Amino acid sequence: MADALRWGILGAANFAAGHMGPAIHAAAGNKLVALATSNASKAAPFEAFCPGLDVFLDYDAMLEWDAIDAVYIPLPNHMHVEWTKKALAAGKHVLTEKPIAMVSSEIDELIALRDQTGLLVAEAFMIVHHPQWQRVREIIASGEIGRVAHVDTAFSYDNREDTDNIRNRPETGGGGIRDIGVYTYSSVRFATGAEPVALSARLKRENGVDTWAQVVGEMEGPGGRFTYSAMTSMRLPPRQEVVFQGDLGSITVSAPFNAGVFGEAQVAVRDLDGTIRTERWPTENQYVRQVENFARSVREGAPYPCPLEFSKGTQAMIDMVFANATEIAGPG
Repeated sequence: MADALRWGILGAANFAAGHMGPAIHAAAGNKLVALATSNASKAAPFEAFCPGLDVFLDYDAMLEWDAIDAVYIPLPNHMHVEWTKKALAAGKHVLTEKPIAMVSSEIDELIALRDQTGLLVAEAFMIVHHPQWQRVREIIASGEIGRVAHVDTAFSYDNREDTDNIRNRPETGGGGIRDIGVYTYSSVRFATGAEPVALSARLKRENGVDTWAQVVGEMEGPGGRFTYSAMTSMRLPPRQEVVFQGDLGSITVSAPFNAGVFGEAQVAVRDLDGTIRTERWPTENQYVRQVENFARSVREGAPYPCPLEFSKGTQAMIDMVFANATEIAGPG
């Protein structure tokens, strides 16, 4: 594959084995060539779809290898900034899982390093690469549903039995807000161009991590100010939905975050007469699109759809939620 962007994966996470590894392997103009893992047995799922993969049992050794151009980092949240910096220092482009940092000020450091090195570093916020969300933004900007007045978002799953999961552990930067609040907050920012102006939150914790959170407030953007509500939970049955309510209609976004896994990606636009137009994307793979856009930015200088400045805005919103949260009792 001539001039393909050569990738190494830093950490054999299940998500990398099931989604991002295969996406890198399948993406046009890209080639998965290496994996670094502290446990050799975890390489098997990667080698199954990518025979001949070079496996390193030392993270630094892979970063020092000249045969890779870019690194994908799916390590636990608390390790993201440290290893992103190390990968940049090794001269690699970096795509790091969300949240790329634990607080927004850490992203300032990454922006400075990006600008200093000339390397691309970005957060792996895949939904902005999906035509479903690009279409939502187009519809809102067109004025078809009028002025956005309110947005409801919800994302939940139940992992209470998986006690060793990094999302259930405070020392690894766990919790529902950092894991899935990224989506319920950032998707609205992406679609509307709005930023929060006032937020309050209630949350429940178990073992030092938030397992349920309800955020309400106001956001303001080019289309004006609107009210906002977001629910995230790691203790409720699976649910994903976003609804944009305008004064001329509404947009309901189905399977907005795990398109193709949770369900088919759809956008349903309802007008004042109750007529519904539904647009569907049954086969798009947002992970493959993300990798291809990353390579295009590296090779051709194309603008990347999710720059660090956008990710900083999302992390600032997460910081705001934690700063304005009240803890309540009860099962999450």
